[in-house]
Amino acid sequence: MKKTDLIKMLINAGIDSNEAKAEVELILEFVLSKTKEELLFINEFNDEKILNVIQERIKTKKPVQYLIGFAPFMGEKFIVNENVLIPRTDTEILVDETVKTALDIKDETIKILDIGTGSGIIACMCAKKLIEKNRKVEIIGVDISLNALNVAIDNMKKLNLTRSVMFRKSDLFSNVKEKFHIIVSNPPYIPKKEYETIQKEVKFEPYEALFVEDEKGIYYYDLIIKEAKSRLFDGGYLLFEIMKGQFDYIKELLEKADFKDIKGFFDIQGIKRVIKASV
Repeated sequence: MKKTDLIKMLINAGIDSNEAKAEVELILEFVLSKTKEELLFINEFNDEKILNVIQERIKTKKPVQYLIGFAPFMGEKFIVNENVLIPRTDTEILVDETVKTALDIKDETIKILDIGTGSGIIACMCAKKLIEKNRKVEIIGVDISLNALNVAIDNMKKLNLTRSVMFRKSDLFSNVKEKFHIIVSNPPYIPKKEYETIQKEVKFEPYEALFVEDEKGIYYYDLIIKEAKSRLFDGGYLLFEIMKGQFDYIKELLEKADFKDIKGFFDIQGIKRVIKASV
């Protein structure tokens, strides 16, 4: 069976053509343990497991990342399951801005707190990129879900980051006593009212990591902002990933808490996807 045949199967099942191409690439990489470059030289795919994954994707609509157990993010393969969100490219902006901010810190060791760490992608990639810049870093990732933390720990070990990253069970700051140069978070921010209109694949992801009760989706931002200032060193920074239309609401919360130098950073669609402020 050719790659084009597999893509057609997904398209015929109602999956967007661009998504179908990307999903087939992922499945082939996983099943055949090949890179994208190596796959360019293979025309026929006869492994039964490939077809099984395709058929399961069509039958259940479960995201392909959960079916194969990993998801790509910033050049790495992260372990994922239904206890954690699937990494999105939007979060790359948050990681990039956090790393840029960290590089300006003069202290020998950069201390970062990642709230709602999930699979650990933010903590792990910030650590990896800062280590590559020859900076010493200590990152704590916290989450209320033990199942999510187990995934994060597996990813941390897979990337050999045990000296720079640790994970801890905590409901926001409840089990955090330290101070940090940077607090970063991609908290739940989708209003509950949008659940019924969201695509079926997203409903496989952990509800509590995506949805909030309030209509603006700012519940967790408010909680974090109210306590973040006391957990940051003087001159420290707070960075969030945000949803379209939330910037002004969160900017107002930051201003009320006396944060300053509030800036927004755009994604490729021109949406303010990250907000940053300092104390």
